[in-house]
Amino acid sequence: MEVPKDILDQVLSQATAFWAHIVATYSPQKIEFVGTLLIQLFTFWLPSICYMLLDVIAPSFSQRHKIQPAPKQPNRREIAHCFLVVLQNQLLASALHITVLYAASHAGIKSTYRIEASLPAPVEILRDVFLSLLMREALFYYGHRILHIPALYIPIHKKHHRFTAPIALAAQFAHPIEHIFANTLPISLPPQFLGSHVLTFWLFLGYELVNTATVHSGYDFFCHKAKMHDLHHEKFNLNYGSLGLFDWVHGTDKLKKRHIA
Repeated sequence: MEVPKDILDQVLSQATAFWAHIVATYSPQKIEFVGTLLIQLFTFWLPSICYMLLDVIAPSFSQRHKIQPAPKQPNRREIAHCFLVVLQNQLLASALHITVLYAASHAGIKSTYRIEASLPAPVEILRDVFLSLLMREALFYYGHRILHIPALYIPIHKKHHRFTAPIALAAQFAHPIEHIFANTLPISLPPQFLGSHVLTFWLFLGYELVNTATVHSGYDFFCHKAKMHDLHHEKFNLNYGSLGLFDWVHGTDKLKKRHIA
């Protein structure tokens, strides 16, 4: 069913007016911080909790669609511990974000995202999201592979792999160093490098957070994406990326046998 053009124009006009009011009312720092925090709450925390509640709300449906069997699933104590670690990482990232914004404001440095009254054009949104996806994939793939070097894996990345059968919240169950440099910066830096509109950044951030919650959910609902990353948690030596592009380029999209010297 096609939506009449006059309704679309009216919705766009109202959205533009609302956004212009936000920009005129609040400082760029407050807009960036509060908006980013809300996106994190609605596109990571909410979906993660919904995935985890499937066990309670629809246990038979949940068991039918889980990738790994029940004996490998984390118990309640492990889930509670995961929640606390992820909450700590959320507070750390938010504290660093507000500190950087405060310091930049006092130094007279503007936000690296564009915060202006006009909305970004659709072509600009598509371009920036596409380029951000590619840049994030490169940053995440190589950063992730580096974390699998033994010298870094044991003190840092091993914590994330504690969940061999991951749950959605476990996407951010990580050492604080990993959370900042492998989870947060690969998503936030590409739109900053492009000088993207803050709304474009939020759209990109929202997609990435829903995606990471989904691939760690333990449920294979969307084109085998969860199964790919689930296999990484189970076998460790393949599927390092998110899109699969760099895994294909480097041949890490297929399971390789470990060689014993």
